[in-house]
Amino acid sequence: MLDKGRLPRHVAIIMDGNGRWAKKQGLSRVKGHNAGMEAMKEIVRASSDLGIQYLTVYAFSTENWKRSQEEVSGIFGLLVKFVKLDLRELDEKNVRVKVLGDYSVIPAAAKKSMDETLETTKDNTGLQFNIALNYGSRAEILRAVNRIQADSLAGKRQGPVDEAEFARYLYTGDENGNVPDPDLIIRTSGEERLSNFLLWQAAYSEFVFTDVLWPDFTPEVYESLLEEYQRRDRRFGGRK
Repeated sequence: MLDKGRLPRHVAIIMDGNGRWAKKQGLSRVKGHNAGMEAMKEIVRASSDLGIQYLTVYAFSTENWKRSQEEVSGIFGLLVKFVKLDLRELDEKNVRVKVLGDYSVIPAAAKKSMDETLETTKDNTGLQFNIALNYGSRAEILRAVNRIQADSLAGKRQGPVDEAEFARYLYTGDENGNVPDPDLIIRTSGEERLSNFLLWQAAYSEFVFTDVLWPDFTPEVYESLLEEYQRRDRRFGGRK
């Protein structure tokens, strides 16, 4: 049974399997992404209700631009739809939305919707819902290195860089409230890799993989994986 007193502080999810789910159903990939969006909404609600402090989802990677124009346009259309239909509920649930990644280059309508979401929820104090959007971890690390170099040249900082300072230059750093590293990373659909997601932050994360395709990922499945996490013995490199 899930112990609500020992929940992970930060859960990160690689939401995989929308396309395979759609193919099994004889539907278009965009329909699969729509079903995945509905699953995501349920997991945001469940996380908020359980008292999870941070939830990060991998919504659109820097590599996803390689997909067909129809699929990419459909994904961003769903983002607009999500904001239009669910912003009020997110705000009422005291959810604070943040973006990890460079979302300045996404289609204008999607960017406008995301800007509205960030502004509306910026003062909320409940679950912080991080949407990794046009995000890639290698790009994030290179961005941090270049920002540190620029600040050094400008005289804004001096001396060697330690881990704590480096982390502040990541998307999960100061600008987003110093998001703690994920305690638990979940990947659906049977794949067992990080796919350029939170490489720095995942150093001591627990991983749980499930064969469930993302559109079929229910709050009940979610709780079962949280229970699995609670059975782990986390030592962070030490000895018991």
